[in-house]
Amino acid sequence: MILNFINKNRDTILYGISLAFLLFFLKWIELRFIIINHTLEIYVGLIALLFTGLGIWLALKLTKPKVETQIVEKEITAKNTDFIINEEVMNELGISKRELEVLQLMADGLSNQEIAERLFVSLNTIKTHSSKVFEKMDVKRRTQAVEKAKRLSLIA
Repeated sequence: MILNFINKNRDTILYGISLAFLLFFLKWIELRFIIINHTLEIYVGLIALLFTGLGIWLALKLTKPKVETQIVEKEITAKNTDFIINEEVMNELGISKRELEVLQLMADGLSNQEIAERLFVSLNTIKTHSSKVFEKMDVKRRTQAVEKAKRLSLIA
């Protein structure tokens, strides 16, 4: 069937192929003409692009703020091994055992992702527990929550 089609339209197919070849040849000649006649403009444009990129990179490097390291010396007290949780305050605030556990891990300096991995729950669950603790303790930050929990004898 395909051979029959090719035999019937052989002249048309050859004519189309020769026109395509001629078109590619003319485009190739045109490209050579553009490159030869406009070589200087092409080089100037490439150098302009290079220096533009270099200028953007240098500007980003120069405007980047420098990081200063500050060393803070603070006296650390040993944890009391016979710590007792203030159940009365915990019930008064309505903090659950799991929220208290999350609060203790926050005090240990773990990130939300690390707390989630340690407690075998999702990151969103830890974020929910954290926001509930902040709401119940009437604080806005982790450091405030930890400090207030230590003051209220909820965590060691």
